[in-house]
Amino acid sequence: MPTAPVEKKVSAATLASLAAAVAITLLNATLGDTELLGTAPAWLQHLATLIVPPLVTFLGGYTAQHTPRLGSRSLPE
Repeated sequence: MPTAPVEKKVSAATLASLAAAVAITLLNATLGDTELLGTAPAWLQHLATLIVPPLVTFLGGYTAQHTPRLGSRSLPE
């Protein structure tokens, strides 16, 4: 299975999602309700809110097909 390089836009979206996840986790831990995910322990809630959003963002961006831009030339394979 060939591996494709990660596009810069996917990396940027993943980092932005990670920053948002950190902010949400910190707000939830300091100001919010620690029972965000029901009966799960607080440490598991923090771990899930930190890992899941960036992981979903990365996988979605990585698996999406590249959309060619108008006027761009296709490169020979």
